[in-house]
Amino acid sequence: MELMIIGGGPIGIACGLEAHKAGISYLILEKGPIVNSLYNYPANMQFFSSSERLEIDGIPFISKEAKPKRDEALEYYRRIVTSNQLNINLFEKVTSVRREGEGFTVETDKARYHPGNVVIATGFYDLPNRLGVPGEDLPKVSHYYKDPHYYACRKVAVVGASNSAVDAALECWRKGAEVTMVVRGPEIGQRVKYWVRPDIINRIEEGSIRAFYNSTVTEIREGDIRLQTPEGPRVLPNDFVLALTGYRPNFDFLEAAGISLSEDEKRLPAYNPESMETNVPGLYLAGVICGGMETHKWFIENSREHARLIIADLLRKKQADPTQKPTR
Repeated sequence: MELMIIGGGPIGIACGLEAHKAGISYLILEKGPIVNSLYNYPANMQFFSSSERLEIDGIPFISKEAKPKRDEALEYYRRIVTSNQLNINLFEKVTSVRREGEGFTVETDKARYHPGNVVIATGFYDLPNRLGVPGEDLPKVSHYYKDPHYYACRKVAVVGASNSAVDAALECWRKGAEVTMVVRGPEIGQRVKYWVRPDIINRIEEGSIRAFYNSTVTEIREGDIRLQTPEGPRVLPNDFVLALTGYRPNFDFLEAAGISLSEDEKRLPAYNPESMETNVPGLYLAGVICGGMETHKWFIENSREHARLIIADLLRKKQADPTQKPTR
């Protein structure tokens, strides 16, 4: 096999499509269902991008509205996989990648592979940024939000002020939850979807949703949460906590594969932007994983080009060394 693609999200699928067109043998490994990260998005989520910006390989994405919703995206990417009969193993989690000889050894929870090259396109949605406070592991705390019905008629604290936090706060409130937002900064995030930000600000100003700005959670208990606010400590009755404070790439996985990361807080991985090849020969990055902690820098629309760059580099290498043989 010439190429192993780790991650079956939109960018991993795009890499598979490019490899298929180029006649490069490949396998995509996805630890969950097709586009696992999108599957775990909130049920009613609407994308910031319009449908044409989510397209891959020029395949039209037709949606009811200009900005598609989660279910439409799931259908779009699923049809691409099935219609093109992409070579993909689902529900197979990669545990390690290491360079050995002229290729790699990739181990999963089910098998061991020896591809000639590897693309890591795993995104960043799997590891939440934890609050690091007592009680964070209580059953009532979640770092992911799915559906507002579960929280109806309950006291819900939403920690964060990004798109996911704002969507959760508004949807839960509209289903009858008593919602309190805990925001570390002085305002709702500036990158919140432009058609949603005025809505949450108005709900806060009218008192429908309570917000504590410049505040942090200091402890979570069974029946309440404790905050540190500009006015001092506060204790609020509470049934559920949605800690939607963002997510980060799996840096341990990248470093174990030999990829160099910057030593500052950005943790940027080393790669050549013209080929997407890292400091490890034959090991490539694609998609939002390239941004380190700057998870807002890369999206489907501006990283789908990574697939073309990677396959073009592999073809250049094959032309430079026609005797090169793929490993098994």
